[in-house]
Amino acid sequence: MSKSTTTPASDTEEAMAAGQLRDPRTGSTFVFTSESVTEGHPDKVSDLISDSVLDACLEQDPGARVACETLVKSETVVLAGEVSLPEGCVVDYRQVARDAVRSAGYVDPGEPFNADGVRIQVLITRQSHEIASGVKGGEAGELGAGDQGIMFGYATDETPELMPLPILLAHRLAAALAQDRRGGHDWLRPDGKTQVSVEYRDGQPVAVTDVLVSTQHAPGALGTVDEYVRLDLVPRILGDLAPVTGGITVNPAGEWTHGGPSADAGVTGRKTIVDTYGGMARHGGGAFSGKDPTKVDRSGTYFCRWIARELVRRGLARRAEIQVSYAIGQARPVSVAVDTFGTGDDREAADFVSRFDFRPGAIIEQFELARPIYRATTNYGHFGRPGLPWEER
Repeated sequence: MSKSTTTPASDTEEAMAAGQLRDPRTGSTFVFTSESVTEGHPDKVSDLISDSVLDACLEQDPGARVACETLVKSETVVLAGEVSLPEGCVVDYRQVARDAVRSAGYVDPGEPFNADGVRIQVLITRQSHEIASGVKGGEAGELGAGDQGIMFGYATDETPELMPLPILLAHRLAAALAQDRRGGHDWLRPDGKTQVSVEYRDGQPVAVTDVLVSTQHAPGALGTVDEYVRLDLVPRILGDLAPVTGGITVNPAGEWTHGGPSADAGVTGRKTIVDTYGGMARHGGGAFSGKDPTKVDRSGTYFCRWIARELVRRGLARRAEIQVSYAIGQARPVSVAVDTFGTGDDREAADFVSRFDFRPGAIIEQFELARPIYRATTNYGHFGRPGLPWEER
């Protein structure tokens, strides 16, 4: 879809019929853009705190039921949600939150939002008895889905990671910003965003047309940031894919010294497109962070991604998207759908997918999800990175 298209949503079907809009996975030529954010972005700080609480609970009990939401703003962190642990298990939520804030880079006591100075409010109760009994006492005693909902998984052969190229490159740039900040570029600050635009021809990426990097920085360092991004960061990370200098934009609004939760609010679950495929595939709407694996928003999405990868990896399609839906308390899905976008035999693909066990308990067992692995998923995408079980099996 052309980045210059501004057709109102109400006119979308008419515009597509007239050739003004294209499905981003089809058509002869189009430019597609995806964004990523650094671990210091306020929403990602919230995600990290929520996933840190989840991991801390799973360390106490693999069967912990956790749904933790976080709000960060100025000098305040609010934890809210439901946590159920056996008698005797204790989690120091405040210390977990401070450690997460520190790991994200917010340690400057001169800023309102800093690990040692933030005020932490805890509004956490036990999981609803009705939900708990529904999940535990699902059909035939099987583990039921922790909620109703729809989940999607996607894979494409355009990169070795089986991910869309725009989001993959945007994540690499964002991750490199954080690594360089820790590695000695002390004029960089934790908050930042990246954006990559890729030209596609006949469904395959052919060139990076534009790169946008916006990063928080120390006072007076904008010129240093501009030079670093243009001459070091982009060429080093993108290599031969780096656009010419005219295709690189750095901090288009100018100075950015006041950032992070000191300047903006962050909430768990607001970066779902960053977390998945950068907009190249559909999203069911449910966020991941802070949710234990009985919540199929998380485990079901991971499983759909793994199956889509298997379809592409086995040569059954060049692109594949899986949708699954669940009813709360029920183990077996309500529906499963497969789309190969004309790059494979949909009937053969559907037959392949039908062999897999979509019950939440089976997914948790297959990927060993009842363990504290979730802090590692928070930043730079839940897919396309090594070390995650749904990306390696």
